[in-house]
Amino acid sequence: MTSPNFAGRNARRFKAPSVIPGFGLTFGYTLLYLGLVVLLPLAALIWRSSGLGLSGLYDIATEPRVAAGLRTTFFISFCAALVDLFFGLIVAWVLTRYDFFGRRLLDAFVDLPFALPTAVAGISLAALYAPNGWFGEPLAAYGIKIAYTRWGILVALIFIGLPFVVRTVQPIVAELETELEEASATLGASRVQTVLRVLLPPLAPALLTGFALAFARSIGEYGSVIFIAGNIAYVSEIAPLLIVVKLEQYDIPGATGIATIMLAISFAALLAINLVQAFARKRFGHV
Repeated sequence: MTSPNFAGRNARRFKAPSVIPGFGLTFGYTLLYLGLVVLLPLAALIWRSSGLGLSGLYDIATEPRVAAGLRTTFFISFCAALVDLFFGLIVAWVLTRYDFFGRRLLDAFVDLPFALPTAVAGISLAALYAPNGWFGEPLAAYGIKIAYTRWGILVALIFIGLPFVVRTVQPIVAELETELEEASATLGASRVQTVLRVLLPPLAPALLTGFALAFARSIGEYGSVIFIAGNIAYVSEIAPLLIVVKLEQYDIPGATGIATIMLAISFAALLAINLVQAFARKRFGHV
């Protein structure tokens, strides 16, 4: 009798041919694409900044204006990704589980930040949340100022990051069977227990993926932020803007140094998120 392990090994060894033939050609194209578009520019950036040395990078990172910009960029990006995580799940749930008039139109609006030029988004948000804007004027009556502050950065980053969470979570929500909720209610679980113990575990990997995408997108955002942030040094100045400022001053080493620091921090943050995501997939599985 054939053992299950032997059968499994044979099944993996004799796979059906792919609909796209030529592994060597497609694999070579993949390596070429990743090398030219992703790895080569990053390698050039690291090579240009290698002349600074670790001490030079440390001096750039601890420069007060640069340190303030890095803190502003990464902290607000993290907060915006958390907000997108919560509201993105709600939007994905509504668009998937409920049928209502205008649902397809609302579903199309979710992708608007993808298609809208970032500069247009920044100008529109600045006009809405300015002290004399539609949203800014009522808020100003209560002493709340959004535009030209850090809150404006948060609003812009939430705007551009929300679709990443929605589009990542939406297919997983569609695959969840409603019978799971009915069975949970039959067993006496409350709505909160059903959400925490039945629905969230299979959604956890997709939620972490959406969070990572929104966080990574927010870190590098420039166009939609500079119009609403006010760009006040030490207050609402983001790190990508500092790179542009360094380039305008012909300070190429300073610009590449800031970019390298951002690359290192982003890589470390995304690595940590991917490790948590891998644990969630192993712990809860993938629906």
